[in-house]
Amino acid sequence: MRTNLPSKRRALVIVDLQKDFCPGGALPAASGNDIVHVINQILPQFDFVIASKDWHPQQTVHFETWPPHCIRGTAGANLHEELHTEAIDQLALKGTGNTDDGYSAFEATNLDMEFELKKRGVEGIFITGIATEYCVKATAMDALKSGFKVYLVEEGVAAVEKEKGDHEKAIREMKEAGCIAVKAKEI
Repeated sequence: MRTNLPSKRRALVIVDLQKDFCPGGALPAASGNDIVHVINQILPQFDFVIASKDWHPQQTVHFETWPPHCIRGTAGANLHEELHTEAIDQLALKGTGNTDDGYSAFEATNLDMEFELKKRGVEGIFITGIATEYCVKATAMDALKSGFKVYLVEEGVAAVEKEKGDHEKAIREMKEAGCIAVKAKEI
């Protein structure tokens, strides 16, 4: 039985489910591999699916804060090999310049995320991916600012946890801002 989820078109946004953010990668979220099966299970429930990717150049100010990761054209920038990529309708590339961080999928340089979603009549956005406390949170906040109803799929996100408790803190902040936390089985 569905809860009060939107009846209009729904979109799934998969934030940065890339090899460098999973165990064995340059900047891993410990549970990065664990969220792939959750995302694969819910993919068929959506009218439109966008996956964002960090797509950094070799040299960027971003690497003054973080170790080099998701450098365009490298294996680490690829989406997780177990993700059902055939269900993805659009890729949003972010962090593509040498002076931008590109945390939010709404900062994509190859498309206007808000425009793409609104032209399809999307009202509800369900967010999954990595890292809860950085790119997932930034995407959720920008989606709220753009007027979308935002749902956070709780077991579909993973944190880098630079500091202990970052994951829970980020979820709390997203809820306080207006995001609705849901379980995959509620979709």
